[in-house]
Amino acid sequence: MPVTVASEWLNSCSGCEIALVDLGERLLDVLNLVEFVHIPVLLDHKYFGQTGEKKHVDIPEAQVGIISGGIRNEEHKEIALHMRSRCQIIIALGTCATHGGIPALANSFLVSEIVERCFTTETTDDNPRTFEAPVPPLLDACYALDEHIPVDVYLPGCPPHPDQFYEALTALLQGATPELPTKSVCDTCPTVREGKGKLSKLRRFLHNPHYRSPDEPLDKMRCLLEQGFLCMGPVTRAGCGGDAKTPRCLAARVPCRGCYGPVRHDGNPMLEMLNALASNGIDVKSLPEFTSLLRFAGAHRLLRPSRQRKES
Repeated sequence: MPVTVASEWLNSCSGCEIALVDLGERLLDVLNLVEFVHIPVLLDHKYFGQTGEKKHVDIPEAQVGIISGGIRNEEHKEIALHMRSRCQIIIALGTCATHGGIPALANSFLVSEIVERCFTTETTDDNPRTFEAPVPPLLDACYALDEHIPVDVYLPGCPPHPDQFYEALTALLQGATPELPTKSVCDTCPTVREGKGKLSKLRRFLHNPHYRSPDEPLDKMRCLLEQGFLCMGPVTRAGCGGDAKTPRCLAARVPCRGCYGPVRHDGNPMLEMLNALASNGIDVKSLPEFTSLLRFAGAHRLLRPSRQRKES
């Protein structure tokens, strides 16, 4: 008998669902083992019944629930709670679900500031700037899933690599615990580390890193952090390279941006990266700003409006 799966997307761009499509031929194997009972990206299954005849949200029961995206408004919160009540296992799919992701950068601002900015563009008609039914009210911040519901499996990534999605799903189908990467990007990076770099200031990624030729193997190129670039590898969980291991951005000779979130689930990439820069002899004052060090991990109250604006 196939395993029943329900999938939902909340405050997200639907890029994580691409990881499902990117399974390629393995998707055929998965489809032989599961039965999707609810997945808005593929099936037209409405919350209140196909004709709106129900008074409450109704998502079918499932053995596995997959949720991408964080929680930004009351509707997201209601759907997440309902999924938790209907699914035996919940997978947080993607860094928006595990740590807030890019949308959580908005946690640097008050809701009133966000609404004011969105509704005062040159092309916006005059409006009361309020949330009335059926528009769900915004919460005070963008939350990761586990700030509102218990999560059983965390599958970070922007988007998660299809290899890990397949590993997690097949392990759960077999009743096993998925074995996912727990080390840092640096632990899987083949570039050469020689110790502290000779630079005291960060270099903007406006110039190519140093390497002899485009054909030079990656394991001959010096570590980008030691070359002075802001590479988030030391504080970012590995896995973006999938089974190939080599981090995707590094394979293109581009510094890690941190899209897999912190190495430890409760880590703080901003503080840890400042420590990494200081350890490499780089003056943290050469950073143009600090907020983007949390560009993928602003939930869990790591990013908040400044005290001055809160009091105003």
